[in-house]
Amino acid sequence: MQKEWYVVNTYSGHENKVKEKLEMRANSMGLQDYIFRVVVPETKEIEFKDGQKKEKMKKMFPGYILVEMIMTDEAWFVVRNTPGVTGFIGSSGKGAKPFPLTPQEVDKILGTMGIARVDVVNEINENDLVKVINGPFKEMYGKVKTINFEKQQLEVALDLFGQETIVELEFTEIQKA
Repeated sequence: MQKEWYVVNTYSGHENKVKEKLEMRANSMGLQDYIFRVVVPETKEIEFKDGQKKEKMKKMFPGYILVEMIMTDEAWFVVRNTPGVTGFIGSSGKGAKPFPLTPQEVDKILGTMGIARVDVVNEINENDLVKVINGPFKEMYGKVKTINFEKQQLEVALDLFGQETIVELEFTEIQKA
């Protein structure tokens, strides 16, 4: 089984509390190998109040969080029974497991937040083979040369017309091959 992203319905306004509780439960029950990341989809909004510019985080989908997990019976049970969770989106109920989000849906949501679907810090190293999933080099494969965590970019060597060419790509533009 592979890890995939799922949408979990929560009580509106309780998304951050549910995220915290779910992460604590995953750690206390030893499910770190099945429940990986919990994300509250938010975007930065700039507001002008009394002539002052203020940045404010606004929830993209109030009442919903994203969970990257491997859908085992135990992990599914832990997420479903976390206080504040009302269920999974994509499940017909009656004990049916939900459908995961497609990689394109995940990329769109996480990309808006500046987060990569691939956990580059833990999953990708120099000299690893990656596949480009967005941009002009889409569907091409290359080898990671350098990783710049500050800029959230990678230098990848691609084979262009029989010649190795180094290109800079965003974390959101690649996936591990």
